[in-house]
Amino acid sequence: MYLTRFRLNTALSGARRLLASPRTMHAAVMNAFPDVLPTDTATPRVLWRVDRNAKAEVFLYIVSPAKPDLTHVVEQAGWKQQPNWQTYDYAPFLERLAAGERWAFRLTANPVHSIRRKEGEPTKVTAHVTPRHQAQWLLQRQEAAGFRVLERPAEQQRLTGGDEYELLVHDRRSQAFHKPGQGTEAKGKNRVSLVTSTFDGRLEVTDPEALRRTLTQGLGRAKAYGCGLMTLAPAGS
Repeated sequence: MYLTRFRLNTALSGARRLLASPRTMHAAVMNAFPDVLPTDTATPRVLWRVDRNAKAEVFLYIVSPAKPDLTHVVEQAGWKQQPNWQTYDYAPFLERLAAGERWAFRLTANPVHSIRRKEGEPTKVTAHVTPRHQAQWLLQRQEAAGFRVLERPAEQQRLTGGDEYELLVHDRRSQAFHKPGQGTEAKGKNRVSLVTSTFDGRLEVTDPEALRRTLTQGLGRAKAYGCGLMTLAPAGS
């Protein structure tokens, strides 16, 4: 597996087009892998995420089974006179993960649940829209995903107004777009509504093998549209 980071040149209209549409960005990411066919479901999933750290500091992260060739993204949304992306062998890091380690993490996800509005109706996938419910969505999945979000000491909880976990929910977005289709009827059926949130926090590894699956296979739904990719960084003190 490989981890890639690409810095987007947000001054370019091509970068703004990519950032405006998860479907367009997904196509650009998948075009970086000429050997992966759209109909090939046997290959490991390619995950991606956009981090908007500042107006002029926007990064595209990709986790993939093969090294990407992002030359076409450079032409649309990069710099011509400097390296635009770095790709690292992810396997050594993944193999070293051990229970009890603590890491800072970032995840952009599509926090949803299935509800039934009336008795007898089929369930419907519905987005969580409040930060509290979105945080609960992640906490409900942490055990199966191989980690636990760290809890704040009681004194810190008091100072932060009762926040129990070292977890921040931010960059909450709601987007709507259409998947490719033919005709008016297909356009209606192919409409995608996407609610996303970014989670920053600190975790402890509880099940290294499960966490490796989370880091390489993603967490939650809408992975084709930039959701599910979790990355780790040194947690600090």
